Amino acid sequence: MGVIKLNSYVLIIRGSDRLKFIDGLSTNKVEGDCCTVFTTTSAKVIDMVDVIDMGEFLALVGHSPFKNDVLEHMHKRILGQDIHIGDASQNNSVYLSTSDIDVADSVTKRNTWRGWILVAPNSEIIDETMDLQDFNEYRVMNMIPHQGLEITSNNHPLACGLDHLVHEAKGCYIGQEILARMRSRGRQGKELVRLENPVENATTLGKTHSLAIVRTSN
Repeated sequence: MGVIKLNSYVLIIRGSDRLKFIDGLSTNKVEGDCCTVFTTTSAKVIDMVDVIDMGEFLALVGHSPFKNDVLEHMHKRILGQDIHIGDASQNNSVYLSTSDIDVADSVTKRNTWRGWILVAPNSEIIDETMDLQDFNEYRVMNMIPHQGLEITSNNHPLACGLDHLVHEAKGCYIGQEILARMRSRGRQGKELVRLENPVENATTLGKTHSLAIVRTSN
């Protein structure tokens, strides 16, 4: 459908423990490029981030309003590890493209479950060809949750459509016990659904269908 600029931060994680550090704090297996979720001790979402392995460092791309909570979450848990956290948000813009487009060599492009994430230095302007309404329609039809709407601190990852980012065979991370218990008992409380309009308490409105987080029957 097109390209839209996201309201995103870009954090730079350096140090020999960078992969182990992010892996130990988030729901997915972090061995390189991936998408994962930071959660609280009660398994509520702090933010969903795209992890981009740039070789000498990791770039974490998340939702700008959640940046300070993510930074606080990480800083208090470094505990002597070889970790250095920088903020490159002011120097870069982040876009999402629904298709694979050609970009300049200076733009970092990764194919993700949401589409293609493009991290561009401010000197490289990428044309937006999709407005917010088009973006929401794309998300509704593909059941893609978004930060601030479905992905919020009120929800755990299983409730807001991020269950595929919660690795089933992964060891301990913050919030892991609660999420594992929900899965083993088949009781996650809520789930993300797409329903035909009109939809009561919709989180994202589409033209014919909308997204909503509803209580499960179990």
